[in-house]
Amino acid sequence: MAAQHSETVDLLVIGWGKAGKTLAGTAARAGRRVALVEQSADMVGGSCINIACVPTKILIHDAQGRTAEDDPEDWFAAAVARRDSLTAAMRKKNFELLDDLDSVLLVSGRARFTGEREVLVTDGPDTLTLTADAVVINTGSVPAVPPIPGARIGGRIHSSETLQHVDPLPRSLIVVGGGYVGLEFASMFAHFGAEVTVLDRGERPLADEDPDVAETVAEALRGDGAAITSGATVTEVRDGADSAEVVYEVAGVEQRAAADAVLLALGRSPATAGLGLDVAGVDTDDSGYVIVDERLRTSAAGVYAAGDVNGGPQFTYVSLDDSRILTDQLLGEGARSTADRRALQYTMFLTPPLSRAGLTEAQAREQGYDVRVGVKPVADVAAAPRAKIEGDPRGIIKVVVDGATDQVLGAALMHVHSQEVINLVALAMRHGITASQLRDEIYTHPSATEALNEVLGTLHS
Repeated sequence: MAAQHSETVDLLVIGWGKAGKTLAGTAARAGRRVALVEQSADMVGGSCINIACVPTKILIHDAQGRTAEDDPEDWFAAAVARRDSLTAAMRKKNFELLDDLDSVLLVSGRARFTGEREVLVTDGPDTLTLTADAVVINTGSVPAVPPIPGARIGGRIHSSETLQHVDPLPRSLIVVGGGYVGLEFASMFAHFGAEVTVLDRGERPLADEDPDVAETVAEALRGDGAAITSGATVTEVRDGADSAEVVYEVAGVEQRAAADAVLLALGRSPATAGLGLDVAGVDTDDSGYVIVDERLRTSAAGVYAAGDVNGGPQFTYVSLDDSRILTDQLLGEGARSTADRRALQYTMFLTPPLSRAGLTEAQAREQGYDVRVGVKPVADVAAAPRAKIEGDPRGIIKVVVDGATDQVLGAALMHVHSQEVINLVALAMRHGITASQLRDEIYTHPSATEALNEVLGTLHS
C-alpha cells in the first residue's frame, strides 16, 4: 500500500550538487530545518564527484601514466576500476556529511512542483509533499544530444558520461565537437592508446583563444596522437554492429569516417524535465535554463536556482560560489551577488593542461587597451625548469597587461601544474596586484609558478 506523507521545512534543495549540499549543511548547522531531494542514489554528492570533475580527472591522470609497453585495454580497465572505487568512497562520505546532521531530511525520489514552494516527491508508490519557506533548484545539467540524424546515446555512440565505462577500450574514437569536453576526452583516450579524430566545426581549434595559444594546444594534441579536422559539419551519425560511422562536410565536400566509438561532445542541457517549473511560476530561457538575477532569485518568490541549471559558468567552483550567494541571501545580509565575480579562471585538463583567466590579447586590443604582452614557449623559459624535470616542456605562457596601469588583463598558461598557477594569476587580477609585482615576487624553486618571473620580464607592445 502506497505511503503518503507531508513535511514543512525552512529550506528545500532539489538536487545534490555542490551548491545544494553546501548550502544544506550550512543552513542546518545554523539551526534551519532542511530537506534535500535526490532522484538517483548514483548521484549523491552531485555531478562533480560522480560523472564529471573527479572521475574524468582520475582517468586523465591514469592515462598519462601509460607507457608504450602497457596494454591499452588492461590499463584502461584498471583506471576505470580506480575511478569507480574513489567515486564510491566520495559518495559515501558526502552522504554521511549531511546524514549526520539531525536537522537535515534526506529524501530519495523525483521532485515536481505542485504549487508555490510546494514539491511532490515520488519514489515508486510512495509520495512525500514538501513545503518550504525557500526552495533551491540545483538539478544541474546533462549532455546535450544534438539534432543530427542518428545522434542518440546508445550502442557505439556515447556521451561524456557513458564513455567513461565503455567496454572494451575503443581502438578508434571519433569526437564530435572540439570544445572543452571534446578535447579533454580526445587527449585522454589518445593517451590510453586509441586512435582519435576530432571533428570540429570551427575554422580552427579553440577559436576563442589567440592563434599562438590555440596552435600550441593543437600541436600537443597531434603529438599525442589526436587528429583534428576543422570546419567539419556533421550531418549524420550511424551506429553499426562492427563500427560507427560519421558523415560530415568540409567546405561543402561530403566525407565519412568510421570508428569503434563516437563521442557526442556538443554541449550540455539543463536538467529540468519533469520539475513542473511552470506550476511554480519559474521562468526559463530559450535553452531551458532557469532565469535568475544577480542574487540567484528566480521569477517565483522564495525560489532560487544554483549551479549549472541557472545557465551560469558550468564549473563546480562557481556552484560553490552560488552557495555563498544563497547563504548570504537566506542567512545573511543579502549583499553578495554574481556581479562580485571577476577574472573567473578555468582549466582544460589536456596534457599539459591549458588554463585561462581574463582577456585574450585579441580581446584586449579590441577593447582599446594599451596592450603589453609577455609570452614564451615553456621550453624556452630558462629559469623555471619544473616542466623539464617532469619530462613535458611543451606549452606556452602568455600574459596580457594594460600598459597604462600595469594591471594584468588576462593570461593563458599551458604547462604542467598550470591549474594551480592560474589561481594565483586570477587572484592577482581580482585584487589589483600589478604585473610588476607578480614579476618581482619570490616563488619556490623549482616550481611552475616561478616562470612568471621570466615571462613578465619580456613585456612588449
